[in-house]
Amino acid sequence: MLKFPAHSWRNTIFMRQVIIYLIVILPIILLGVYLYNWSYQNASEGLSRTSEAQLSNYLEAFNREIEWMELQEFDLLEDNELNKLVVTWEMMDHVEKRASLNYLIRRLTSFKNSSVYIKDVYVHIRPVNKTISVGNAISDLDVAKFNYFRFSIGRSEQRLMKWGNTLHLSTSKYSGTKGEEPLFVIQIELDREKLRYALDQVNIYPESGSFLLSDATGFVLMSQEQINGRLQGDLNDVKEASTNKLFIDGRKYHIDKAHSEKLGLTVASYLPEETVRKPLGKFVIWAWLFAIMTFIAIAIYSYSTYKFVHKPLLLLVQSFRRMEGGALDIHIEHEEKDEFGYLYNRFNQMLNKLQALIDQDFKQKLMMQRAELKQLQSQINPHFLYNSFFILNSLARTGDTERIEEFTNMLGEYFRFITRNGEDNVLLAEETRHSRMYTEIQKLRFSRRIRVEFDELPKEMANIHVPRLIIQPIIENAYEHSLEKMTEDGLLRVAFELDDAEARIIVENNGNRLGDTEIEALQHRLDSPSESYEMTGMMNIHRRILLTYGKNSGLLLSRSELNGLKVVIRIKVKEEKWIA
Repeated sequence: MLKFPAHSWRNTIFMRQVIIYLIVILPIILLGVYLYNWSYQNASEGLSRTSEAQLSNYLEAFNREIEWMELQEFDLLEDNELNKLVVTWEMMDHVEKRASLNYLIRRLTSFKNSSVYIKDVYVHIRPVNKTISVGNAISDLDVAKFNYFRFSIGRSEQRLMKWGNTLHLSTSKYSGTKGEEPLFVIQIELDREKLRYALDQVNIYPESGSFLLSDATGFVLMSQEQINGRLQGDLNDVKEASTNKLFIDGRKYHIDKAHSEKLGLTVASYLPEETVRKPLGKFVIWAWLFAIMTFIAIAIYSYSTYKFVHKPLLLLVQSFRRMEGGALDIHIEHEEKDEFGYLYNRFNQMLNKLQALIDQDFKQKLMMQRAELKQLQSQINPHFLYNSFFILNSLARTGDTERIEEFTNMLGEYFRFITRNGEDNVLLAEETRHSRMYTEIQKLRFSRRIRVEFDELPKEMANIHVPRLIIQPIIENAYEHSLEKMTEDGLLRVAFELDDAEARIIVENNGNRLGDTEIEALQHRLDSPSESYEMTGMMNIHRRILLTYGKNSGLLLSRSELNGLKVVIRIKVKEEKWIA
């Protein structure tokens, strides 16, 4: 199965084609979503306008009924016969009492029949200790109701009062003496079922419902009692909600409401959200069909693109990658006579020609470079041997046998490093130890006028493989061309640096024999290997590092902060090549 690097998928032609297709089709899908939401929003707003108008009409009609009841209540409160009965009850005989009570019952019956919302009318008369109503006629004074409704005057902000699970209107008649209890209390009980029936007429859809909520008393009347339990705990949320959407019992409802300050009532209707969206059902079905067909088209298009374009192209790309890795026996077989067949045929021909060129030219060039590397490396040993004998001769002339002994021991260790094996490369730790030995040898001659600062090699650089003898000849040049001529305060510094890109070995001194022009000329000679310059020790090192590690490696010359020459040995290679 063909595989492709995960991080490169976004750059493939296949992914670009899919993205272009999505860019084309996505605006159409977004337009459909927008049209659906626009239609739903219009339907929702139209429904809200209709529902809110009906709710407001309901409250206005209900308020008119309440005002009529209050008017009738006031007439009854001032009824002469009723007031006469209350004041002269003790002076009436039995016949007069019966006549007055019968009149009051007929009066209350007429009052009750004046509105469909009235279930019963009560008159609680304290002086006669009687409660008279349409439903119960004459009974003993209902002390509980008398005491509850007698305070209606102090509840002017609550026109409607709650007793049990019903709403009531009430008013009281006082004698005028301050602090006395009322003479009688008129109580109007509203018919809960008639209120529910009227509330149910507000509902637009069979699935919708409505409820009436008293702000002060907490009275609640639902048009559908069977769902009262689900909504009961969320009625305050409905009253306080600032939007017309509410989640109740895990179900989304469309809520519309109206409020009457006069009555202190809030009436609201609720409708399941799916009912609001029901007229758009066919649109949703077609939208889903369109979306499904779109994704099917994308899948078919993607598969065909992958099979006929991307897969053959991946095979060609992978073959090129394998060829970059050195594999030249990767001919591609392709039976189709299409464009990829032509590309594969040319690729196979290219491999054949490349193989021939490698056999004829590349291998010969590698052999020549290998011979050149060996020849360059061999030039080092005679040069250093000459300088070593010069130092030994100088010590012998001074007659300092102890220093000669010390020098010969160090010189033996020095040449043991050079001659112990035939490897071209050594660990940087060994190369550094060898160079440090060389500076110790030179200290025997120049300890009084040349100081050496040789930093410790970082552990991270110890196992780097480097060509043999790349640090010591540069140190030797520093002594020979700069430091030996100084009479005092000579300084040689060797430091090491490492980052993600390269390893650097820095050799610098404070000699001032080379000017900036000469340093630039030296760097130019290093950067121009094709020109005919003498193969000096520094160029020797530069060429060996360049041949071993490739472009951007080698020596970099500049003016040191110590005022002398600064030589930076740069090694820019992959980690697996120079770490053991």
